[in-house]
Amino acid sequence: MRVREWGMYGTISPFESTQARSKGFPMAEVVNNGQVNGQGSQPQLMLQKIYVKDVSFEAPNAPQIFQAMGENEQLQPQIQLNVGQKATDLGNDLYEVALSLTLTCTLGDRTAYLAEVEQAGLFGIAGFSEEEHAGIIGSYCPNLLFPYARQVISSLVLEGGFPPFLLQPINFDALYGEQQRRLQGGDEAPATLNS
Repeated sequence: MRVREWGMYGTISPFESTQARSKGFPMAEVVNNGQVNGQGSQPQLMLQKIYVKDVSFEAPNAPQIFQAMGENEQLQPQIQLNVGQKATDLGNDLYEVALSLTLTCTLGDRTAYLAEVEQAGLFGIAGFSEEEHAGIIGSYCPNLLFPYARQVISSLVLEGGFPPFLLQPINFDALYGEQQRRLQGGDEAPATLNS
């Protein structure tokens, strides 16, 4: 009995010899170290790993805060979000970029919860100009990490017994542009988180 596997490259039998399979189109081309037609190495950006580096959830006034939420529906929660980022050069064109989010919810003068996550990624970044490299670390990497951090925060809040909370998207391109203007001494209006 012959077993056949179906895929986007057609039918492949695992029992055929490699010589029989090599008659069609190649599935990949081998390029020697990024060099094509005598050109130097091309810029490379590669995500190697995404991981949670640190996570914390506190509900310092539980269970009394749940009673306060149920008794006084006029009391509106106040949400504060702090965003931070750091990049560490690990050598050999490898960088760890960590995005930290701290979400604090207060009801009146009492803290309902505090959720923190440091979502990190390992990125291989090579062959870019200094300006492009800074833009990748300051904008592209946080944009890539944010959905993962947002999911962790949402899960922490929900599992902490509080109503679901979904962070709105953050415009890291605008934040990076704002940071660059400040470094150059520009006096333009500050960017908002979700503009």
